[in-house]
Amino acid sequence: MQIRRFLAKSRTKIQLSVTAICLSSVGITDAADTWSQWRGPLQNGVASGENYPATWSADSGISWKSEVPGTGGSTPVVSNEKAFVTAGNAESNTLLAYNLKNGSIHWSLDLGKDRGGKHKKGSGSNPSAVVDGDHVYAYFRSGDLACVNTDGKLIWHINLQEKFGEDTLWWDLGSSPTVTKDSVIVVVMQTGPSYLIAFDKKTGQQKWKTDRMVGAPEEAAQSYSTPVVVDRNGEQWIGVMGADHFTLHRASDGKELGRLGGFNPEQNAYFRSISSPVASGDLMICPYARGATITGIHMQDLADGKGEAAIRWHRDDLGSDVPTPASLDGKVYVVGDGRTSRGLITCLEAETGKTVWDLQLPKSRISFSSSPLIAGNHLYVTNEKGTTYVIGPLTADQPEIVSENAIDDDADYTVASPTPAEASLLIRSKSNLYKISGR
Repeated sequence: MQIRRFLAKSRTKIQLSVTAICLSSVGITDAADTWSQWRGPLQNGVASGENYPATWSADSGISWKSEVPGTGGSTPVVSNEKAFVTAGNAESNTLLAYNLKNGSIHWSLDLGKDRGGKHKKGSGSNPSAVVDGDHVYAYFRSGDLACVNTDGKLIWHINLQEKFGEDTLWWDLGSSPTVTKDSVIVVVMQTGPSYLIAFDKKTGQQKWKTDRMVGAPEEAAQSYSTPVVVDRNGEQWIGVMGADHFTLHRASDGKELGRLGGFNPEQNAYFRSISSPVASGDLMICPYARGATITGIHMQDLADGKGEAAIRWHRDDLGSDVPTPASLDGKVYVVGDGRTSRGLITCLEAETGKTVWDLQLPKSRISFSSSPLIAGNHLYVTNEKGTTYVIGPLTADQPEIVSENAIDDDADYTVASPTPAEASLLIRSKSNLYKISGR
């Protein structure tokens, strides 16, 4: 399949009839005070609740600031008045639990040897943890995957690279794990053996492993994206974007249900992918091509074997290289981070890909690596200096910049995404964790 062949065939407007599906990953606690994984319980970047802070500064509106020992870029996850963060500390992979009330560290646990970082924005602790009930799952560049209870007791620990071979990524691992009803899912997309693998959440025993060798050239075979779990027809599916392909898999056994290629028609050798897909109704929205394209794919059509006819729309005039879009109520919010699109916020109609509105943030050399958060009636976008722009109201025909909010730590690079916590926000900079209350 070639995306450009689709463009040639799609001169006329495509009419859609999209049936809403539940996006909840069954097994993940979905409560107002829980942000159970990177991009949230529904993996769409949307917080529950309304009353989140819209204004703060380096010296006001910050409840506490706590140092994160070591380095890392993972987004905090939250449950039961604790925030869980990974870091490389004293040459060890470390999982830390913070008290949300005062920022003190409840406990920290070493989980293997830290492999450090290759890129100035990276580390050995880029993947975010996942909270599922009273257990936390953490994954590191070293290949260590562990299950810890929320009191800091190790339940099980394995190393994927010792079992299946060292990774061949040119840069630092970025794919976070996710969970299904009974499994922890990890995806490995690299130059060489690539696969999805599922482990029993309770025991750590391998449940299944599915090869994902799709023939992408050189670095294009490498992906740092995170798989997305959706509920469909009474079962769970896993959507995976990377290595020039989007694939759908059945969560119970890993079977591939559908595959769509052609995202790299010129076979560019350096089309590594970072931004993850996001679901909206029946569609999976997939940024690609280093932020040059974004495509809407109908999941059921793909599973039914319709190939390129599963593409509902495709745009090559905008996209997002690193930030993953947020999705709510049939709209998708994209943060541009290219040389010419840096700071361009675009709201798209999910069914058609048409622009609803766009907004240019103040131009600067500072880029965006964190992903946007929808909280209340606002969109939160954090740049690499830790400054967060609040945009809204999202119900307006043309939202505006409500505020520009700095923290007292502007060291490069803030790559973690803002996290909702108890009507406040957590922002993780390179070295510190902040709780923003706006009060």
